[in-house]
Amino acid sequence: MLLQAATELTTATTSTAQNIGAPVTAYLPVMIFFVVAIGFPILPIILGRFLRPSVYGKGKMRPYECGIDPTTDAHSRFTVRYYIVAMLFLIFDVETIFLLPWAIIFMGDDFSFTKFALVEMFVFIAILVVGYYYAWRKGALEWA
Repeated sequence: MLLQAATELTTATTSTAQNIGAPVTAYLPVMIFFVVAIGFPILPIILGRFLRPSVYGKGKMRPYECGIDPTTDAHSRFTVRYYIVAMLFLIFDVETIFLLPWAIIFMGDDFSFTKFALVEMFVFIAILVVGYYYAWRKGALEWA
């Protein structure tokens, strides 16, 4: 009786495994994904090589294609102030990203936590305002 149950169990698992398929076929969607992922960027490069013109005109070989003739050297220097304004923009822009999770949490049902979150956000915004005021007073936001 025990031997018969073991034999039926073995045949049941074997038939189930045969219905599922070989282990290689389980990876077929992954293989298709890799083929598409490799073919997707390579196909436009190959098509572009055949479709583009092989000889460029005089206008195409100029340094700028925007229609304005270049008047200065391409290696002109920018002032440090330009980079400071760019960094300040990035800093304040990243800081404002933190407002979204706060707004989502603030809409919660727990009033004691929302009071705490409101006070924390006022502190956060106050620190941002102090940093902005400091940068303004130092002249970091001036272009000239």
